[in-house]
Amino acid sequence: MQIAILTLDGFNELDSFIAAGILNRMKSQGWAAHITCPTPEVTSMAGVTIQRQKPLEFLADADAVLIGSGIKTRDYAADPTFLSLLPLDPFRQLIGAQCSGTLLLAKLGLIGDLPACTDLTTKPWVIEAGINVVDAPFAAHGNVATAGGCLASQYLAAWMIARSATPYDAEEAIHYVAPVGEKAEYVQRAMAAVTPFLNAGEMRAA
Repeated sequence: MQIAILTLDGFNELDSFIAAGILNRMKSQGWAAHITCPTPEVTSMAGVTIQRQKPLEFLADADAVLIGSGIKTRDYAADPTFLSLLPLDPFRQLIGAQCSGTLLLAKLGLIGDLPACTDLTTKPWVIEAGINVVDAPFAAHGNVATAGGCLASQYLAAWMIARSATPYDAEEAIHYVAPVGEKAEYVQRAMAAVTPFLNAGEMRAA
C-alpha cells in the first residue's frame, strides 16, 4: 500500500505528520506513506521547511492519497493549472482530505452533493463551493473521506487502515500513538468515528 500525503507550501504540520506517523505503523505489512509535494521543498505555516519524499507525479501511482491543509490551500484551489496536476481516481484510490484539503476535493468535483467535513476557518469557502458541510470530525462516502480539525487526522489514518487492512490493524495503530493511560479511550473514539463508514456500500461518483 503506497500512500501519497499531499503537502503544499504553507502546510499544517499536524495534518501531514500525524497521518504519516500512524500510517507508517503499517510498514511491516508493506505500507509506506510519503510526503508528496509539487516542489522539492515546502515550508509549513509555522516556518518549518522540509524536503519532499515524492514528487507530485506520484499521485497517479499511489494506492491512496491524503490531502493535508494549509494557509495557502485556498490559493491552490483557485488555480486551474495546479488542479489539473492532481489526477485523483476515486474508483481506484482511497482519497482523504483534511480541513482546507476538502476545498481541493470540492474543486476537483470529488464530493458533489455529499456531506463533507472541514475546519471552521475553511467552512465558509467550502460552502461557497457548493458543498454540504456537516458539524462532524469525519465523514466518508465510498472511497472518499473528509475530516475537520487538525487532530482529526487520526481518523483519516484509522479509516484508511481499516479499509485497506482490517479494523484490528487500525485499532493497533491508534493504540500505539495514543497517550499512556488513555489508550482505550482513544481507540474507542477513533473507531466510533470511522466504523459507521466502513461498510457504506458502493462508491458514489460525484
